[in-house]
Amino acid sequence: MFKNYFLSAFRNIRRNLNFTFLNVFGLGLSIFSCLIIFLVVRNELGYDNHSKKAGRTYRVTLNALDFNSNVSLAVLPAMRNAFPELENSTQTFYQSEGLIKIGQKRFVEKEFAFADEQFPKVFDLQWLDGNPDKALSEPNSIVLTETLARKYFGNGPWLGETINLENQFTVKVTGIIQDPPANTSLPFKFLVSLNTLKINNGMMTNFYAIPGGSYAFIVIPEHYAIGQLEKKIPAFLAANWGKEIAKEAHLPLQPLKEIHFDQRYINNIVTPVSRDTYWGLAAIAGFIILMACINFINLSTAQSVRRSKEVGVRKVMGATKGQLVQQFLGETSMLVLLSIILGFTAAVLTIPGIAKWLDIKIEAVQLTQPIVFGLLAITSVIVVLLAGLYPAFIQSAFNPVESLKRKTSMSFKGINLRKGLVTLQFAISQIMIIGTIVVANQMNYFQNQDLGFNKEAVISFGIPDQAKREVLKQQLQNEPGLADMSFSSGDPVNFNQANSFNSPELGLTKDDVADFQFVDDHYTDMFGLKILTGEKISRTDNRDSITRVMINETLMHKLGIQDPRQAIGKQIILGGYVKANIISVVKDFQNESKHKKRRASVLAYDKNNFYIASVRIRPAAMRQTIAHIDKIWSSLFPDRVFEYEFMDQHIASWYKQEAKVYTAFKLFASLAILIGCLGLYGLVAFAAVQRTKEVGIRKVLGASLLDISSLFAKEFIYLIALAFLVAVPVGYYIMHGWLENFAYHVSIGSGIFVVAILISFGIAAITISFQSIKAGLVNPVSSLRSE
Repeated sequence: MFKNYFLSAFRNIRRNLNFTFLNVFGLGLSIFSCLIIFLVVRNELGYDNHSKKAGRTYRVTLNALDFNSNVSLAVLPAMRNAFPELENSTQTFYQSEGLIKIGQKRFVEKEFAFADEQFPKVFDLQWLDGNPDKALSEPNSIVLTETLARKYFGNGPWLGETINLENQFTVKVTGIIQDPPANTSLPFKFLVSLNTLKINNGMMTNFYAIPGGSYAFIVIPEHYAIGQLEKKIPAFLAANWGKEIAKEAHLPLQPLKEIHFDQRYINNIVTPVSRDTYWGLAAIAGFIILMACINFINLSTAQSVRRSKEVGVRKVMGATKGQLVQQFLGETSMLVLLSIILGFTAAVLTIPGIAKWLDIKIEAVQLTQPIVFGLLAITSVIVVLLAGLYPAFIQSAFNPVESLKRKTSMSFKGINLRKGLVTLQFAISQIMIIGTIVVANQMNYFQNQDLGFNKEAVISFGIPDQAKREVLKQQLQNEPGLADMSFSSGDPVNFNQANSFNSPELGLTKDDVADFQFVDDHYTDMFGLKILTGEKISRTDNRDSITRVMINETLMHKLGIQDPRQAIGKQIILGGYVKANIISVVKDFQNESKHKKRRASVLAYDKNNFYIASVRIRPAAMRQTIAHIDKIWSSLFPDRVFEYEFMDQHIASWYKQEAKVYTAFKLFASLAILIGCLGLYGLVAFAAVQRTKEVGIRKVLGASLLDISSLFAKEFIYLIALAFLVAVPVGYYIMHGWLENFAYHVSIGSGIFVVAILISFGIAAITISFQSIKAGLVNPVSSLRSE
């Protein structure tokens, strides 16, 4: 019996290659999409899950004037003394890059950390060589990842090798570990023992001495409620730093698994992104599978008209309804199996390219994991049931007499289910189109909205030795490819210091926080900052240190001043004791991503804090000029490696996560729309089969191809319109929620919905035209004879 089912299914597939191709291609495309989305979503939602203690690990953070992921180096030692119940804890001092020298070779490596000896135990590092208990206990010790170890020393031996770090430390290799997973909130390429640093006593006692990159982590015991510890924090602060600090500051304990998704915090190493973004991507996978099942139903029911006589003959020969259902489900299972093979193969072949395109670390080998095969099995069952049951029961229910007379109707209790399903497909497709347009507009807003400064053709690079800054400046001034130049503690998108401010004379007695930059007299001209009132900073201000400052509009408003002219001459107190007079107000500029509102900013002159040079390069001589700058810079700092960054690239890095999601969204939304087109094709094909005789008669009476196309098209216009009515509120609700993740975002205007429905009509017109023209070209004699 099963052999007969198989042969029948095989013959039916071979006899209807067009429908078979559309079914297998549509389902295969959906399987491919779901596999890729599954790997992407699992990777992103699995941030920091690799540690066995991840569920019990918390980052100690600061909430005083802002949510800060950095805390004072004084906090963790005090917590170790105050809370002996802690299972473990570790202190890290993160660095964005470091200079490595091995013999005559020099390397600039991104991302490393100074860490204490408990770090390997907290984060479950996988050791290839060395003693985990002692590798970071002694000063001048370094632990390398396997990739760096092979890069520096080949295949080993590695332990005992020495490395020069930052021209300051000679460190010895004491351990080799496997490369940490890419989905970690604390990425690093090597670890240096924290004892290597000579940290002064002030840093180890002052609560508000917070160096950038200072992170503290704790591990609580099993079955220990974190709330117990949180209740003790206020008393802990009061006992160690006084009641005033305990009143104004908090130490939130942030779960390790939440770091990648908590967008409140500043100074994160990896930009956080909302979980909802990836759940939305997972929802797309569900929609794609649903649309593929709808396609299958539509194509199968369209084909079933041709098979009605076959069903009638089988019933006359004694076939039961159950046997017919088994046969049709068997055919569906065979097509699903072919689709899975196609989708799985496509995923394996394309994952390397997609991983590079999406800038995410997923590998084809992950498809061999048991969870993937389990997902495929569950998906297969769901698809067979969703896509196969309805056509199987409908076809098996044909009346044999009516089937043989070819009078079978494809309605189900008076409702044309296929049209309803295609309406659903169009609604989903239009939601995808609306979402894609909104995300595209927001990404364009990120990249092209006025930032309040000129970022074009600007590169920034460090100045290792302040004593040589003037020499560097003089030599760069002779470079014809430079259009402008400025020195500061950081360009507008690289603030590296925050400070408290208040103004008792203006009634602001409670401290607030502002970004603080030391800038030269050409900074505002170089970056095109707009001075609303007052004068720009001049070199003569150096005699007054930072007692003459420029502020931005946000700070002015926090002082309760609306007219910039009224701010001139007013006094603010910085850091609790420095009295500074306001000499000008500049228009707000964007110094961090649009996830957050613009922050208060203070600009002051201090030539002893100009660590960064920023230059604007003439576009016509970009490469030559950068090469000349490299030559000049390297001659002054021969022990360093010249590293620079384009300002627009740094700005783009703010939205790296969004760009990644946008790319994925475009890809899978396009695939979903393509699958939707196949569904529409199925319904048109069904209508063409049902109306073969009518089309023939109309052609005999003189109907043109345009008339035939209009005959089919008008039946689907109302379906598109109905889908639009569903898609507009749903699409608006979903995308409005996504935009709420940003402090500054585009609005969802009516134009977006107009474009969405026009695209829908365009897609429908192309799809319907193909099948209707094909039907219209059939010889009417053949059409009437077939009836």
